[in-house]
Amino acid sequence: MSKAGGDEGRGAGGSSSEKAQQPEDETPEGKVPGKLSAATTGPGWTKVGCPCCMSERVEPLVLVKLGEKVRPETKRWLIRLIGSSQKDGGAGLLAHPGEDAAGDIIVVSAPRCTLLRATEELGLCKRYDSGDMEAFSYNDRHNFKDLDNMEVFLTLAERHYIVKYELDGLRAQRDLRVPGLMDSCTLQNRDNIWQKLGSAGVIIDTFPLHNPEQLKDLSQAWYTGNQLVQPLDSVNAYFGSSVAFYFSFLDFYTWSLLPPAILGLTITYFSGEVQKETVESVPGSQVADEGEDSEPSSHMIQAVFSMLWSTVFMEMWKRRSSSLSYRWGTLHLAERFAEPRPGFHGDLGVNPVTGRVEPLFPEWQRDLRIALVSLPVVGLFLGLVVLGMLCFYWAEAQVQQLNSDWDSMLSQTLLYVPSVLHILYTNMLGSAYKKAAQKLTEYENHREESSFQKHLTSKVLVFTFFNYFAVLFHIAFFKQDVPLLRKRLASLLIVTQLLNQVTEVVIPFLVDRFISAPHRADNEDDPQEDKFRKQSTLPVFPGLFAEYIELLVQFGYLSLFSCVYPLTAVLLLINNLTEIRSDAYKICKLFRKPFSPPVACMGVWQVAFEVLSFVSVVSNCWLLLLSPRLQQLLQEGGLSTTNILLLAVLVEHLLILVKLVMSVLIPDEPDWIRRKREHIEFTSMEALKQQKLQSEER
Repeated sequence: MSKAGGDEGRGAGGSSSEKAQQPEDETPEGKVPGKLSAATTGPGWTKVGCPCCMSERVEPLVLVKLGEKVRPETKRWLIRLIGSSQKDGGAGLLAHPGEDAAGDIIVVSAPRCTLLRATEELGLCKRYDSGDMEAFSYNDRHNFKDLDNMEVFLTLAERHYIVKYELDGLRAQRDLRVPGLMDSCTLQNRDNIWQKLGSAGVIIDTFPLHNPEQLKDLSQAWYTGNQLVQPLDSVNAYFGSSVAFYFSFLDFYTWSLLPPAILGLTITYFSGEVQKETVESVPGSQVADEGEDSEPSSHMIQAVFSMLWSTVFMEMWKRRSSSLSYRWGTLHLAERFAEPRPGFHGDLGVNPVTGRVEPLFPEWQRDLRIALVSLPVVGLFLGLVVLGMLCFYWAEAQVQQLNSDWDSMLSQTLLYVPSVLHILYTNMLGSAYKKAAQKLTEYENHREESSFQKHLTSKVLVFTFFNYFAVLFHIAFFKQDVPLLRKRLASLLIVTQLLNQVTEVVIPFLVDRFISAPHRADNEDDPQEDKFRKQSTLPVFPGLFAEYIELLVQFGYLSLFSCVYPLTAVLLLINNLTEIRSDAYKICKLFRKPFSPPVACMGVWQVAFEVLSFVSVVSNCWLLLLSPRLQQLLQEGGLSTTNILLLAVLVEHLLILVKLVMSVLIPDEPDWIRRKREHIEFTSMEALKQQKLQSEER
């Protein structure tokens, strides 16, 4: 890399001992093999204003791709804007135009002081000289470890996000015209520059650059070997805490399936009634009527265990989550007033909170759009779920009649066709609904990205619960057909997981291996710029939304209905052991590297899992009540139907009470984490007081 500080640099892709700085109108001789060439006219890395930010090596972090029709003067203006100091209205970053000054890319990096100030603004915690994690303070920076090496002090994911954070925060300090653009693209005072340039087609894409060496080491430690433990710290360092929390939860959830899987296998092996039920879930199977006396006890054990397991699992995960957030420095993230999201639009006005001129959209109009458009469309999709359920029942009755008439191998095979077709229908309906939910949430025009994601997640969660569980609840509590429920659950577990493996792993792997990969093959002699461009050919990472939905549905099957099919946990455990590696392979090989904001937990997904855990108490209690053998025993004991219902309600409330007591007895965070968090909050308040005193003295 060239020395950051000159108007001309040696490149953006490696290291260089060349310290000579070139004037802007000179062309340096020679090329550095495998790096952005400096053998063309045009500027290199922009200057840094702080002597402590001067460096022999500049790390390319983010690639900005410009529109094809962007003129050279527009690109030069944008580079100056990125490289200008923040007090002058710039981003305070480093920018390089690539080998061609008139080309369509800009490579962006970040100097030391910008990284450190952003670390404080984001509220990240770093290792103090004492060895503890403390909220980083720029004024106290010399007491933090590894401060002289930004590649150690901050993770790659943090450095990437800080560049995005600074670029997204660029605002026009006055009305100005962008060179090379029409007058209609004039920036107004306080306009978000990055959003405006994106809308004008100047900026096509902004994405973080992979580090091939780090990615190779991570891949070898993650999914290419036979190791059972995930390198979560390395995942956090490379992909960020939001991705690391997902894989940590997937890992924790997978190994937590061992106890219910062992219990399910034990019950299936030793319980004659459960063996009969398991065999009966295969169409046309006939078994002798044995072991009825064991049914209430085995199913009761499974139901009570599922309720207690789901509670303990969530409480222990919250403790693990808090420990990880401390270790990864996100325990004390700063709350910031959110900027308007890129898709937000409205009439220009003065924001009463910030006093800035920005688009404003009345809350009543948003509520009207939700009431008159979003809710009816969501209701329409829920109606399609009901329609699919009715068609499933009709087809189920037809094949049952066909099997009783024919009694052949073919008719027995056809018994599973309605379930398979309905599963395919629900999956296709779910895919269509996700697109519709995205469009509806964009139409609602939410100002903040957090509000947008909250409403989108709420829509998808409501539909997901209805789409995947409505049929099961209807079979269980309205039709009261436990054998059909068992068969349906077995079909869901097997068919859905096979579909997920094919659509999420096999097809993307084949496409990448035989279609995309040959066009992205790197040669050692390729210029660094060409290697950067090849990363842009990868598809954008779709996020973890679908992955969390998949885990949530799994958790629902296990916690809500596993008492009727004890092998549920076994099938989920087998699936998730491959899911960990397949998800790791996808994010490393099949997609661009995503920007990952620092997070302290799973957010709304943790709440969704806790809600399902609570609903499991009600579901398992009433599923037990449906057991014909248990009802017979209660009636033989002299209990009327009314008394049985009252007893079920009493037991349900007692189990809910036990669940609440357990959640209270198991703290959400270990005592040592609580003490660390309180200490971080105290030191942060003291540092703030010290800053106020210093500002008053000045």
